[in-house]
Amino acid sequence: MLTVHHLENSRSQRILWLLEELGVEYDIKRYGRDKQTSLAPPELQEVHPLGKAPVIEDDGQVVAESGAIVEYLVGRYDDGTLLPEEGTPERMAYTYWLHYAESSLMPLLLMSLIMTTIETKAPALVRPIARKIAQSVRDAYLDPNLDRHLGFVESTLQQSTWLCGEQMTAADCQMSFAIEAAEVRTGLRSDYPHLAAFLDRIRARPAYKAALDRGGHYELMGG
Repeated sequence: MLTVHHLENSRSQRILWLLEELGVEYDIKRYGRDKQTSLAPPELQEVHPLGKAPVIEDDGQVVAESGAIVEYLVGRYDDGTLLPEEGTPERMAYTYWLHYAESSLMPLLLMSLIMTTIETKAPALVRPIARKIAQSVRDAYLDPNLDRHLGFVESTLQQSTWLCGEQMTAADCQMSFAIEAAEVRTGLRSDYPHLAAFLDRIRARPAYKAALDRGGHYELMGG
């Protein structure tokens, strides 16, 4: 049976959601974050050398990286529901959003989290300087770029119910983590109503709720 190596409060939650949408039976091996660093435990390195989640094992095949896992699962288990037909505009959009999530949007959100960590956890003596440096990075680079990207996704969802059109696809699963991360790090509800509505739609899906029941507590860090 397929096994998901699931780290709490992480990208692996969207893989559980995808598996529920696909109707695939799976086992979960859970890992908790380090209480001091919030990093993944070293036990994950026994599954994959980088020690990151998600990782899946299926018939002896180990697959890491969310995008690669999504492609593997859809290629093996989808009946055509979550993957647009080849040669269509929806398929091109699917490929784009599948890669955009981690290559373009998530690095900005991760940098935002890093800036917050610098601002709040720097030693007290240098904290005012650290905050000034972090704010300079936000003002000059991070916030303008993040606003541009979120506005781009907002405009897409203003034109269609889902990112690839009127039918939900696995690319929406892939993008869900980044949009949820944006929710805790920006004024999503007031500034990007279509992104907020997207989250409302996915959270209303029975498969999403089932994945939460299977995966356990899910709360992303602010930044």
